[in-house]
Amino acid sequence: MIEILIWTVVALCAIGLYLSWTAGRLDRLHARIDAARAALDAQLLRRASVTQELATSGVLDPAASIVLYEAAHAARQAEEEQREVAESELSTALRAVFGEGAQVEAVKEFPGGEDAASELAAAVRRVPMARRFHNDSVRAARALRRHRTVRLFRLAGHAPFPLAFEMDDAPPVALADRPGS
Repeated sequence: MIEILIWTVVALCAIGLYLSWTAGRLDRLHARIDAARAALDAQLLRRASVTQELATSGVLDPAASIVLYEAAHAARQAEEEQREVAESELSTALRAVFGEGAQVEAVKEFPGGEDAASELAAAVRRVPMARRFHNDSVRAARALRRHRTVRLFRLAGHAPFPLAFEMDDAPPVALADRPGS
């Protein structure tokens, strides 16, 4: 009888350790999602800021300046529910303006244009990496939260279900191939 009691206590301790470890892992994944989202937000803000600076610098033609400024402004001011759409529209505007190398070369001809083009190219390249890192973290947390044990013992607590950030982040061809950063 004591042997059964000992094995029961050992089994319960093992189960408790497993549940504790799983809850800790889930907590770390949620913390990683928060950090990745902050990094993504920083990269999106940087891209919009650099775009606005370039649009107001007088380096671009007026039509391109207006298109870029409005798209960047909309991306910076978008509410959370509209953020993915606004950021996708900024990507589309960047591709429309910098779809050809001629526009980038025209920017580089102005004083400070080389630096501005390099900074925008770096910002445009970093957004897809930050988004991919965020979405990979979300995917890992979702996979763990789908496990029966996590659902049965409610190991996720009251944490909201993680959502991926889906947007069009394809860079303009003329900027994607630029060295720098």
